[in-house]
Amino acid sequence: MSDRQTLLYLDGVSVSFDGFKAINNLSLIVGHRELQAIIGPNGAGKTTMMDIITGKTRPDEGEVFFEGAIDLTRLDETAIAELGIGRKFQKPTVFESHTVWDNLALALKKPRGVFSTWFYHPSQEDVARLDEILDIIRLRPRRDALAANLSHGQKQWLEIGMLLAQDPKLLLVDEPVAGMTDAETVETAKLLKEIARTRSVVVVEHDMSFVRDLAARVTVLAEGSVLAQGSLDHVSADPRVIESYLGR
Repeated sequence: MSDRQTLLYLDGVSVSFDGFKAINNLSLIVGHRELQAIIGPNGAGKTTMMDIITGKTRPDEGEVFFEGAIDLTRLDETAIAELGIGRKFQKPTVFESHTVWDNLALALKKPRGVFSTWFYHPSQEDVARLDEILDIIRLRPRRDALAANLSHGQKQWLEIGMLLAQDPKLLLVDEPVAGMTDAETVETAKLLKEIARTRSVVVVEHDMSFVRDLAARVTVLAEGSVLAQGSLDHVSADPRVIESYLGR
């Protein structure tokens, strides 16, 4: 993958906690407008990897570059978020006492001083953008519903929509379908594939049928480094993957 096709680049990244190597010489590339699934056993380093990308954890060694020249290891979490890296944690955090529409409007990438927030009225452009996001996250029929009244799966979609409202270049999504119904799980795969047409999406997931629905490049982590990479069929047939993860 050439530099022009590469959005995120990790090379030789390692980090230890109290002598335990959570990430061990990890190298990984995420392309522009790529959907990539990260799988692996508990303790493989999936969450720590996302912590490093978002600036929550500093690596002991290695390089982490965004858009070719931006060294993420030198930036804090806020600066990294402002560059266009959005992260969705496993448990949805939405404003339950606000409507779906208001949650999205609050998340829009706008000046956030006290006065600008008080007197903010969405422009026609903002309204069009919010309508587009409502369609992507399948919540247009619920736009005026309180977030508290959404199903668990719909809350996950709303939080993904709130990330989209910030116009990220890269979305990091942690186990989005945990606790979802089968129908919501299938719909979430479609939703993420749609988002990946215009931006990069990295999904950490344990649900193999969902990973299959994503039809994405799969990276298998084990003991803090990449064990295998390729289609789900390709990595599933790898004896090392079967032994360390799928055979459990």
